Amino acid sequence: MDREQAKIRIGELRDIINENNRRYYVENSPVISDYEFDMLMNELISLEKQYPDLVTPDSPTQKVGSDLESPPGESHPAGKPVAVAAGNGRDDRPQKEFAQYRHRYPMLSLGNTYDMSEVESFVERAAKGLGGEKFSFSTELKFDGTAICLTYRHGRLFRALTRGDGTVGDDVTENVHHIGNIPVRLSGSGWPDEFEIRGEIYMPYKAFDRLNAERERDEDPPFANPRNAASGSLKLLDPEEVGHRGLECTLYHIPGDDLPFETHDQALNAAASWGLPVSDKRRICRDIREIEEYIDYWDTERKLLPFATDGIVIKVNELAFQKRLGYTAKFPRWAVAYKFQAEKALTRLRSIDYQVGRTGAVTPVANLDPVPLSGTTVKRASLHNLDQMRQLDIRIGDYVYVEKGGEIIPKITGVELSERGKDVTVPAFPEKCPDCGTPLVRDDGEARFFCPNTDGCPTQIMGKLVHFISRKAMNVMAGDATIEQLYGLGLVKTPADLYSLTREDLLRLEGWKDRSAERFLSSLEASKAVPFGHVLFAIGIRHVGETTAKSLAGHFRNIDALMAAGREELLGVEDIGEVIADSILAYFADPAHVREIERLKAAGLRFSIDEDTPAGGSSALAGMTIVISGNFSIPRDEMKAIIEKHGGKNSGSVSGRTTYLLAGSKPGPEKMKKAEQLGIKVIGEDDIMSMIASQTGSGQQEKPGQRDSDGENKGSRAAGTAAVSGQLTLF
Repeated sequence: MDREQAKIRIGELRDIINENNRRYYVENSPVISDYEFDMLMNELISLEKQYPDLVTPDSPTQKVGSDLESPPGESHPAGKPVAVAAGNGRDDRPQKEFAQYRHRYPMLSLGNTYDMSEVESFVERAAKGLGGEKFSFSTELKFDGTAICLTYRHGRLFRALTRGDGTVGDDVTENVHHIGNIPVRLSGSGWPDEFEIRGEIYMPYKAFDRLNAERERDEDPPFANPRNAASGSLKLLDPEEVGHRGLECTLYHIPGDDLPFETHDQALNAAASWGLPVSDKRRICRDIREIEEYIDYWDTERKLLPFATDGIVIKVNELAFQKRLGYTAKFPRWAVAYKFQAEKALTRLRSIDYQVGRTGAVTPVANLDPVPLSGTTVKRASLHNLDQMRQLDIRIGDYVYVEKGGEIIPKITGVELSERGKDVTVPAFPEKCPDCGTPLVRDDGEARFFCPNTDGCPTQIMGKLVHFISRKAMNVMAGDATIEQLYGLGLVKTPADLYSLTREDLLRLEGWKDRSAERFLSSLEASKAVPFGHVLFAIGIRHVGETTAKSLAGHFRNIDALMAAGREELLGVEDIGEVIADSILAYFADPAHVREIERLKAAGLRFSIDEDTPAGGSSALAGMTIVISGNFSIPRDEMKAIIEKHGGKNSGSVSGRTTYLLAGSKPGPEKMKKAEQLGIKVIGEDDIMSMIASQTGSGQQEKPGQRDSDGENKGSRAAGTAAVSGQLTLF
């Protein structure tokens, strides 16, 4: 594909990956498998390598997934409401805002593979990087739970943090106190006065089955798998309920610069002697043959374990060699994860439903005879599209093979033709939308059929509403279930309808009471302060993602100027190509969309940059396009927020439109080279802070925050960046 097509596809992939990261880490309700997610990420990595000028600091290839409800440094709306689930009103999303602290060493991700040849390549790269010196590997089970970082001080548990965004995590210490196998006080001797240890909190199958039985009895939706249950349980409001959930922990890594151990294995043996829960299933391997034997053994034996595992982690055992091999931007070079192939089962296909997605895509879903698979009972599986149904040559009544990609989402991978009977029937793919009856269409090159009734199809309407209230859009604290009820009662059909809701309307929702209604209304009111760029993203113009919306807002300054813009003017905006420009023109050519914007204006939403200037902001950087590169005394996201706060525009790539390249320590060499070629001035952090101070007249620069008496950061909104020295860590 050419650069314009690549830019659009990169934007689509980033939106899909970010949304699925949110569903996985924050909502604990993934809708695609690990394998499908990894394939999307690999496609994005490949495109960004092909077009490196399209790489931006906020790309998911440049950061780890985050379980934080709100990003560090971002203000939280007051009175965050509790979304109410059907039944008794219980909900297992996080029910409060947790204090946030910076990790002493960043918690990175692991590179992973499903191919043994890539494990062999990892071993070869490690050997080459160590110049032929002898070393060993620690091979360990990959636990399918949620990452945790424990700090012990003076022999007692001092703090427990989630992975968060890899740099900042949520403080869940009180809840961790109620996990039975995590000691509050260490035993034995020889432990450092203060140290960190990292691992995984998971839910054994027995506890998972008991929890889901309780939820079904209470008419609450069951969890899809133990990983989701563990992650959701860790952030419950009531620590006593956390204790009831039956969570367990296995610890597998001690980070640090001057550890009194030569190997990773020695460190874990010491941790076990202090009473910490360490897996006894690990093995020291000397070569690829022993690693393959270990993987082959556990690929079978894992099915007998009382908890979920999804692969094997292979680490260079010697700590000095780990340090020598170092890290990429996201992964350690001294470790890799091998993911197990999905487990399969054979069962009968009873019928096929056709579901309309939020973008109008129609997906066939198979109804199956219940079959046990990877610790759960599978009753439904996706068939993806008509082409796949034809490729499988599938019939209703066939016996089909079902597998769980990444142990989560079931899908049909084949038909057992030897079991095909005479009573099978060929499924008929619908010609009209099953939801609204509109004839389906399929564009050239598309695999899926779509319903083109974007503004009249109920499922698509609800999908747009869910997008509108999402965190990166209007940040209204509600979810799919709330939108479904509001739409079903005829209370909301467009985003503007949300701002006409009354307390009495909300009390009609199942399980809602006065407090829930008040919180929801407060959240709606708070959304009126969301900046113009977020509002533009929220209204849902096709192909206009979060970054593009900010670019458009910064260029046109208000919605009226954007609506009046012609094609050539749109193409003159950085990052806007023909496809996006045509989509914007088509959107504003629809009178219904113009009327909706007028209603949102009347409701008090911000549709101009001038309305966005927050307290303490200025126009010191107005008209400037700034590219940031390198590390600063504050997080990069916080630096970008300061630039926007004072009227500047952030850009991910250096071009002729760039005003300054803001370079911290270790800036990207390509950006520096491009700036030199184009004659773009390179400035430092002190320079930009002086520019802001000179106009505001405050004599003070932006400050990243204060620290408590222990030198720890107090929460995300006062988070500075401590220098990170020595060994980084992961998980």
